Amino acid sequence: MRYHTLGRSGCSVSSLALGTMTFGRETDEAGSVEQLDRFIEAGGTLVDTADVYAGTESESIIGRWLAAKDAAVRGQVVLATKGRFPTAGGPNDVGTSRRHLSTALDASLRRLGVDTIDLYQVHGWDPLTPLEETLRFVDDAVSAGKVRYFGLSNFTGWQVQKAVDVADRRGWTPPVTLQPQYNLLAREIEWEIVPACESEGLGLLPWSPLGGGWLTGKYRRDEQPTGATRLGENPDRGVEAYNRRSAIERTWDVVEAVRAVAKGQGVSMAQVALAWLLSRRAVSSVILGARTTEQLTDNIASIDVTLTEDELRLLDEASDPGASDYPYGGPGNEQRARRIDGGR
Repeated sequence: MRYHTLGRSGCSVSSLALGTMTFGRETDEAGSVEQLDRFIEAGGTLVDTADVYAGTESESIIGRWLAAKDAAVRGQVVLATKGRFPTAGGPNDVGTSRRHLSTALDASLRRLGVDTIDLYQVHGWDPLTPLEETLRFVDDAVSAGKVRYFGLSNFTGWQVQKAVDVADRRGWTPPVTLQPQYNLLAREIEWEIVPACESEGLGLLPWSPLGGGWLTGKYRRDEQPTGATRLGENPDRGVEAYNRRSAIERTWDVVEAVRAVAKGQGVSMAQVALAWLLSRRAVSSVILGARTTEQLTDNIASIDVTLTEDELRLLDEASDPGASDYPYGGPGNEQRARRIDGGR
């Protein structure tokens, strides 16, 4: 395992994180505990969850697992969770208001059985709550010892920058991470979000690194998925829906490029996709989301995969989302990077 800091913070985390959205839903408690044990044995430290995962059951499973472990294991874990989405049906049971987040944070602490969350993340932008209210609550939670570090999730570039600027102007705790969707099929964050994070020192914690299973090679052109896979159970599920992604030729170009590199390296396609993400700038830790311990073990092995310059170039070119020439494409980038000659 390798380790990086959470952005500009001094907190070190494993370069692979264990995502637990499957816990209590697609993975039962015994399987979840097995994954947690395997991750820790491999040198993993960052365990990421959210209060909304499996209707709060993911946090509860992790809490029971932590309670059964000795101090050495508990001390190894860097625990991350999130609040924003509803876990109950009341009008104040959602959002990033002080009212909701204070209740949500205390409930997460109880379920996890800890006094302090290492990384508390705002799970998404709330258009109804003033950002100052959210950031002041987080700063108070840090001062109270309930939270050590603060992160963002699913924010756009301007939202990241605004959060950083407001925290800086007020002298409040700044965010140290952003958790975005990022993989070979979803690279548009490189246009604005990644530069904003790099400029302000936020580390990236990419979710869906395998594109909802697309980058493992399990789906075929013109063949509706079936069986015990995410899209086999629900082909229209989420951003990775089969009919949406299969209709885009770039999807198959990326899949074939990953397949070619995997064949050349003698490793799985998942390991190639993860190794590509691990090579990207600003990434602090890549969040793995496995149903089974076998999948997790294969994913962890990506830490030993090193891609050559030619392999990276092949993957980059196949996955290029094709920005317009200006401001994000070639001419725009060239204009921003050019040297000025002749004294002007």
